[in-house]
Amino acid sequence: MNNVTELLPRATYPVLDSILRDGAKRMLQEAIEREVEQYIAAHAMEKDQQGRRLVVRNGRHPRREIQSLLGPIAVHQPRVNDKRLDEKGDRFHFTSKILPPYLRKSRSLEQLIPWLYLKGVSSSDFPEALGALGLDGSGLSPTSIIRSKELWREEWDQWSRRSLASKRYVYLWADGIHFNIRLAEEGEGRQCVLVVMGTTEDGAKELVAIQEGHRESEQSWLELLRDLKDRGLEIDPELAIGDGSLGFWKAIGQVYPHTRWQRCWIHKTSNVLNHFPKGQHPTVKSKLQGIWMAPTKAVALEALQKFKREYEAKYPKAVQCLLKDEAELLAFYDFPAEHWAHLRTTNPIESTFATVRLRTAKTKGCGSRQACLTMVFKLAQSAQKGWRKLNGCALVKEVILGMKFVDGIRIAA
Repeated sequence: MNNVTELLPRATYPVLDSILRDGAKRMLQEAIEREVEQYIAAHAMEKDQQGRRLVVRNGRHPRREIQSLLGPIAVHQPRVNDKRLDEKGDRFHFTSKILPPYLRKSRSLEQLIPWLYLKGVSSSDFPEALGALGLDGSGLSPTSIIRSKELWREEWDQWSRRSLASKRYVYLWADGIHFNIRLAEEGEGRQCVLVVMGTTEDGAKELVAIQEGHRESEQSWLELLRDLKDRGLEIDPELAIGDGSLGFWKAIGQVYPHTRWQRCWIHKTSNVLNHFPKGQHPTVKSKLQGIWMAPTKAVALEALQKFKREYEAKYPKAVQCLLKDEAELLAFYDFPAEHWAHLRTTNPIESTFATVRLRTAKTKGCGSRQACLTMVFKLAQSAQKGWRKLNGCALVKEVILGMKFVDGIRIAA
């Protein structure tokens, strides 16, 4: 039994929930009390002409409930009377960083809402849906959900117009994510959302762009990449990782002509297996893995030629599918070996959307394409917090400086 709650009688769950909720309430109340005390103490020496402090406590705000995954948590926030004036003559106002005035639900619940909406739960069904999960959704009316969606759309709009002048992405991952959920009008087909991730100079992964596309056409990718460049992303990334979408490769060649290409081995493996009987898939997959997991490029090329000799006569289309992208499939060997695990596939994007793509059929109450795009943006923002940096982060700067790598090892100039 890995879950501690499995050791407890089911009747004890409400008691346990109550204890956890009370503990969370005390911790939150203590945190906001401490925050106010620190703010007042920091300005204790500031006084008026009569020697009275300019920053003092002034009672409490009305009680309010914060919706959380533990249920509603009531808090009684202290009020601060700040009489100091800024340069314009306006009074300063204390705003809690822990509990802003607009906050009515916890971050964990905010992350759950777009996921449920994207899965097809309508606005009016949220209280019932959360109740089925053992949560309290009483504070989430259809109107509040609609306001949240409008706010998310504004956030996406501002984010998609942000300046990128200070950014430099060494590696880019690109993919088109197709959704069978919350589509628009009949006959428009599955929604395609174009997603771009990048690696910064310190090795961190960031969400770069999320934009609706018409399938994965060259024009859609061209508009996205040109927009990135217009907003300040001038320097060509060193390597772009993507699947077999011709639209993306044609587009990036026009916008960032010096960027090298790396084809995703997961997608390529799937494409090659399509030309084999299912009974042979495990064996063929193992041999393909022996190519891209080879310790050196020479060993990989040898394994590739062996694959060709073994299967070309009976499965020529499979061999042709593999060989036509030979250079792009092995580009990662010219970069640090520590980065190979990140560069051989588009897994950073695939894993992020694995829980939402192609999971549910179209619902009766269809949302707009914009609504789906906004939900994807919120989910990606949440997932971004868990993305790990590249292995060997320090080597990113060496790649930027143009250091040469052979089979993943830097060689002397």
